[in-house]
Amino acid sequence: MPRFDRIVILDWSAAGRPVQGANSIWLGWDGGLVQNPATRHQAEAVLQDAVAQAHRTGQRLLIGADFAFGHPTGLARRIVGRPDALALWDHLTARHRDDDRNASNYREVAAAMNRTLGAPVFWGNGRRDQIPDLPRLKPAPCPGLAPHRATETPCPGGPRPKSPFQLAGAGAVGAQSLTGIPCLNRLRRDPGTAVWPFQPWRDAVVVLAEVYPSMIAAPLRRTTGFSCVDAAQVSLLARSLRHLDDRDALAPMLAADPRIADPESEGQILGFGHETALLAAAWGVTGASATQG
Repeated sequence: MPRFDRIVILDWSAAGRPVQGANSIWLGWDGGLVQNPATRHQAEAVLQDAVAQAHRTGQRLLIGADFAFGHPTGLARRIVGRPDALALWDHLTARHRDDDRNASNYREVAAAMNRTLGAPVFWGNGRRDQIPDLPRLKPAPCPGLAPHRATETPCPGGPRPKSPFQLAGAGAVGAQSLTGIPCLNRLRRDPGTAVWPFQPWRDAVVVLAEVYPSMIAAPLRRTTGFSCVDAAQVSLLARSLRHLDDRDALAPMLAADPRIADPESEGQILGFGHETALLAAAWGVTGASATQG
């Protein structure tokens, strides 16, 4: 029996202005709908509506977001005094500011964490102006903090996710995490919403999970009919997870992977350890049409 009635994949953006098209925010639904809100506020409104509908109707909803939910072991404890990622989520939510034109202070938030650590770990200032305590280039390793999480082990035959400490550059995910976590943290305030793997999820109406669409890069290259790669990947991944869930093959991917020693702090990418099954599902749905809206 399928675990979820609806599945949506979110490709986030830390852009500093409203933007659509490539390198912006995309939402892909398992039924084929693809949406492209121009700002983070607009995207959050879409997600809030979806969560409210799920709670109202009892339809189970999986939201997969393409950014890091956790950070390497030790960061949360050193920043907020607790080892769990959700404590860091609350910290970021209290400090992050984002307006309806996409102006965000995430770089200043990262710089403040670097000051707390006493050494820079977040890096990649893409602004013209210097930001104190936020280096442009990768700094020397910070004692006691690894650059990657266990779940960021390279995919077999595929790329390795970037470190959540990297804020700028090709494939960087750090800025998306610092701007996206506060959004998801507001969504999780609704009773019946759970963040996997940090919270019990089996009885939740809404489950938030981290995803990495590059795990299906090969079949993605065969997907046509979309305006950009971002649109194609959210749609293909949503439909691939739908394919798996309809065959009772998604729930095993939500089990804890024994290679992750600290899931409470680091989290886990959905599909980690199940790359072959996820790829097979993606190949199985490649070529399906999409409705863009």
